[in-house]
Amino acid sequence: MACPFFLPVTRLDQDGWIHAPRFPLGDPYQGICQAVAGEAVEPPEASLHDLCNCGYGRGRCERFPAESADAVRFSVVSTDGDSVQLIYVLEKGHAPVEHGTLEYSIRESSFAGESIRPILKAQARAFLESHLQRRASAKAV
Repeated sequence: MACPFFLPVTRLDQDGWIHAPRFPLGDPYQGICQAVAGEAVEPPEASLHDLCNCGYGRGRCERFPAESADAVRFSVVSTDGDSVQLIYVLEKGHAPVEHGTLEYSIRESSFAGESIRPILKAQARAFLESHLQRRASAKAV
């Protein structure tokens, strides 16, 4: 479950982890912390490894807002030739506080429907890119 304030920008090499966890976005990312409104900060490597990519930073990250969700997770619900439907769940204290579905058009490389918060959209896109890449690799085998 990634930090809900982490804007993923570029994939990281997984060699930075002794025992790489199952990454909530599919792969580890370098990115920007937007936990404090109006401040975009590039987190240090230790934070990227332990908090930004893995979530649950409350009480462990000095930038983390006290009353917000701790983490966000994604899961693919269905895939057809043209689109992928996924669900997201924002959690606080390991319990859901918000959830919804997102529809992604593979052909148009965009999300359909209502507006999506920019960080949630970027995280969903990172998750989907990893999912689609793994799916293509599995078909090639």
